[in-house]
Amino acid sequence: MNGGTIIAKTLQENGTKHLFTLCGGHIAPIYVEAERAGIRVIDVRHEASAVFAADVTARLTGVPGVAAVTAGPGVTNAVTALKNAQMAQSPVILIGGATATLLRGRGALQDIDQTSILHSVVKWSVRVKRVREIGPAMREAFRRAASGIPGPVFIECPVDLLFDGATVRQWYGQKSEPGRSLKERLQHWYIGWHLDRMFSNPDFDENLKPESPRSFDVPENSVRQALDMIRRAEKPVLIAGSGAMAIPAAAGSIADAIRLLGVPTYVSGMARGLLGPNDPVQFIHQRKKAIREADCIILAGVPADFRLDYGRQLNRKAVKIAVSRDTRELKKNLSPDLAVHADPGQFLIALARHDQNGQQTWENWKNALGKYHEERETEIADMAAVPMDGINPLALFRLLESQLPGNSVIIADGGDFAATASYTLRPRKPLSWLDPGVFGTLGVGGGFALAAALQYPDDYIWIIYGDGSATYSLPEFDIFTRHGMKVCAIIGNNGSWEQIARDQKTMLGAATATILPQSDYQRIAEAFGAAGERAETLEAFAASVARAKASMDKGIPYIINAIIGKSEFRKGSISI
Repeated sequence: MNGGTIIAKTLQENGTKHLFTLCGGHIAPIYVEAERAGIRVIDVRHEASAVFAADVTARLTGVPGVAAVTAGPGVTNAVTALKNAQMAQSPVILIGGATATLLRGRGALQDIDQTSILHSVVKWSVRVKRVREIGPAMREAFRRAASGIPGPVFIECPVDLLFDGATVRQWYGQKSEPGRSLKERLQHWYIGWHLDRMFSNPDFDENLKPESPRSFDVPENSVRQALDMIRRAEKPVLIAGSGAMAIPAAAGSIADAIRLLGVPTYVSGMARGLLGPNDPVQFIHQRKKAIREADCIILAGVPADFRLDYGRQLNRKAVKIAVSRDTRELKKNLSPDLAVHADPGQFLIALARHDQNGQQTWENWKNALGKYHEERETEIADMAAVPMDGINPLALFRLLESQLPGNSVIIADGGDFAATASYTLRPRKPLSWLDPGVFGTLGVGGGFALAAALQYPDDYIWIIYGDGSATYSLPEFDIFTRHGMKVCAIIGNNGSWEQIARDQKTMLGAATATILPQSDYQRIAEAFGAAGERAETLEAFAASVARAKASMDKGIPYIINAIIGKSEFRKGSISI
């Protein structure tokens, strides 16, 4: 039994269905043995995509996603994606190859201090030194990744722990007789002693059950306090964010709880789609107005960071209830009247379960919020009608919204174009909107789409790309094509890093380093055996969406290269 076999067995026992990788000699036994164990091994074109795919696998299933990358640049290429998973609180396991144990520090290929580099972007890391340590380390990785505040962990596996002992002994010359000199004989003895120690007691206990991750209890007294605050309020508002979706299987129960509570609700991040597109308790626009007027604000998995203007958007006189798994986020830029250290989704379920006084309606407050919503909808409709050189992006998304099938997953990868989509596209179901999260990482599209297509093979996966962000991961169309995935990329192509350029030109008077060519990105699809087209009018775009759906139904991915105009819709929206 080699180290790769042990890793494959721990993946099996923890319910891992997919292993994401980019091949490398340091880790070959891992993916070969995983495939033999019945785990689907998906190879990608960039290590970051492997980790992004593991991230979304975790978000959609609740089971830690797993990626394996080779030593040195394979590991360092994964750093940004790991940090994104850390800030999105996604349980991810990264297995990294490493140089052979006896060659560390001697100038071997791709030999660097990987654990030090990854120290700040993972919640736990370990460098295994013996074959018998691999199984316990993997089991501990699954437990740690999902416990407490979920996040990424790293296991470094030197290459000579992954191959079988006979092969490794041959590498080190243990099959031949030692030299005659004392130095040669001592060296031969030391290598033999080292290998004996490294391969001693390698058996893997398949009967040992993996330890369950630590869960959160919901404090009963906090539930009672929060209910009292909510029921005394005349203008309550609930904001549910990504932190409320840490247990994907509970999404339906969380949505039911919110409906039972009846509190006017805004959703963000991974919680988008939780209540479907048109639930009467959900409001889409003018959140800022709502929380400035509210007298009770519940932040469920939403920190008071830059997205809430560091808490300045919240009515100072309002009663504030903050719920988070992360104690640091409970009081970040905020002095809540009630800080609840618990899983936000489970807390909302507990609130609804303990509410024995009947649902309040807050009809006057809801009517006011509905009026704000309609006013904003009218503004958006007016701006969507503004003619420009190229397709109006608001008009594009309003049209796309009318054509999206119910079984759609939307992935936002970009700045201005993707953010515009968030105002107009309404996810149809829970866990059907995927964005990078608070880190704002560009390049997530390919990996996110890959994981979504694997989890929802019958759904249409739509990547909303800006023409800047698209080039980070368009090569993953090779993977989509090879596996016949229903993926369509819609690229908003205006020849600019527009979110930066718009305000940079206003503040600094120049568009330096923000200009792009309006390239024929659809040809990339053709190069990988997919299909695509360039759409220069709204009518052409409408037809292209229909053709994209027909193509995806045949297992042929699609790229729509939409030539859009420069809109003032999000002027002043840059976040720094």
